[in-house]
Amino acid sequence: MIAGDETSYSLLFKKYFPIAISYGKSLLSDHDKVQDCIQDVFVDIWIYRNSLSREVIVKAYVLASVRKRIARLHKRDQFFKKTVSIDSVSFYLDFRIENELIFDSESAIRVKKLNLLVNNLPSRQKEALYLRYHQSLSVEQIAVILDVNYQSAINLLHRSLLKLRQEGKNLKQFV
Repeated sequence: MIAGDETSYSLLFKKYFPIAISYGKSLLSDHDKVQDCIQDVFVDIWIYRNSLSREVIVKAYVLASVRKRIARLHKRDQFFKKTVSIDSVSFYLDFRIENELIFDSESAIRVKKLNLLVNNLPSRQKEALYLRYHQSLSVEQIAVILDVNYQSAINLLHRSLLKLRQEGKNLKQFV
């Protein structure tokens, strides 16, 4: 793709566009703006492909680029409409464990309780959990995406898991 192979670019787009959409919708509720931001990210990837590092972790790079693009959109909206910064925007994703995984009513009750606990976490903590456990990203990659240092990313994950454990004493097997 860096060398200009359009087929490779197309494969990259097909693989990461759905992931980017899912993440973008968790940061911004306007689906059209999310799609515009993500399309801009992929256009930039193509335009600036020659300056991209071959060692980059593509998934983390795409998600970080989406987050930054949405942050720029918020900054522009703040200038024109007096909206808030990206750090004060709620993380919209509603965590759900698929119903097919639930075989009995006791498990269903635990899953509902876990979903409630996770969705009551502060936005940054919920976003960090989403990136770690839903997108399987490393702490280093999460730090880059959230634009925080490594220790802050560890602290976000630690605090969120600690809070889940404290509030969900019967959920220890899940966390």
